[in-house]
Amino acid sequence: MQIKDVLLAPGTGAFFYDDQAAIGSGATQNGFIYVGEPKTPGFNSIRIPASSLSIGLVLADDTVVWGDMMNVQYSGAGGRDPVFETAQISDLTSRVVVPRLLDADASRYLDACATVLEPCKHKRLPLAIEYGVSQALLRAAAHLQRMTMAEIICSEFDLPLPTRRVPIYCQSGDAREINVDKMILKAVDVLPHGLINSRQKFGQCGQTFLDFVKWVATRTRELGRPGYHPVLHFDVYGWIGQEIGLEPQSIADFICKVADTVPGFTINIESPADFGSTRAQIENYAKIVSILDNRGSSARIVVDERCNTLEDIRLFVEAKATHLVQIKTPDVGSIADTARAVLICKQNGVGAYVGGSCTETDLSAQASVHVSVATQADMMLAKPGMGVDEAYSIVGNEQNRLLAMLNRRRVRAKNVG
Repeated sequence: MQIKDVLLAPGTGAFFYDDQAAIGSGATQNGFIYVGEPKTPGFNSIRIPASSLSIGLVLADDTVVWGDMMNVQYSGAGGRDPVFETAQISDLTSRVVVPRLLDADASRYLDACATVLEPCKHKRLPLAIEYGVSQALLRAAAHLQRMTMAEIICSEFDLPLPTRRVPIYCQSGDAREINVDKMILKAVDVLPHGLINSRQKFGQCGQTFLDFVKWVATRTRELGRPGYHPVLHFDVYGWIGQEIGLEPQSIADFICKVADTVPGFTINIESPADFGSTRAQIENYAKIVSILDNRGSSARIVVDERCNTLEDIRLFVEAKATHLVQIKTPDVGSIADTARAVLICKQNGVGAYVGGSCTETDLSAQASVHVSVATQADMMLAKPGMGVDEAYSIVGNEQNRLLAMLNRRRVRAKNVG
């Protein structure tokens, strides 16, 4: 018996769950809260503190390894699972998942995930459960095999041990100017997100957004050390489509205009429009990508909304409907599927960005680092939270520690050989 007991501990995520529909409809901010009635089922107010649930696997030697369950900030939007309910998730975990864990071979990671996370009555388990349990199983396999979590992923997916550092992307939250300065001073690889999630932040015909893009580029040149040249990545939450219209040509024209305002920078535009369904999103994003590619634009489209599960990601990349996929880890479910998603992207010549949410925890962020480095993703999100300092420290330090351990492993193997 490798797992002899299972512990559950309620906790908090690093930010808040927000009702995206209410915010997009014009809810106003009063300090840190939003004023107005919620619109998305499950929300009793527009902004609620993020909750989480930790699952601890007590191994035969009494070591306890943990994983954390939670949903993303904009739960219930864009085809995502509803807002996280700790009591419901705890009950389902205790009734269905715990008995499976006690019978699992925790040393065989992918087999254990397949057995423990099998659909219940032909219905997939909540993705938060998949996410947290798969983290705990990854840590269990790493402990039992005396490896890092990254090495478990490499072994299970027949990948070489990584040597390359994965670029880190920070998000600003609403404290845009201060956090952009922090990112530049810390020489973050990809910045700033910008949280362009309302008409006020996007502006009439996108002018407020264009001004912000130009300001970020100017500030980067003013504060950045010599040779610092980050990728500029902006999440616009579908506002190009809402303000400019849903015609792919018009959207592509606007994105080219954004890129032209900051020549010399690579520009990522995340979620330029929401076409209402996964199928419509794929068809129209493919048109936008084709237009940008034919023009030789430096702008790249990043898909998020309507591209949640592993199957969604496969459909987008095979249709060439994006330049870069945000693999939003809690929405994908099992962290093993995050690894699969990166590999699918790479096989199809599409960029893989291991993202996630500000509502995550230190443990889920660290597990994501190991998967990102093992699969050599194109970039990964600094998480959790909406600040820069803590998230960048958690993800950056975990990556540096991991690469140091892997390098030591290679040196020792070479000396023995």
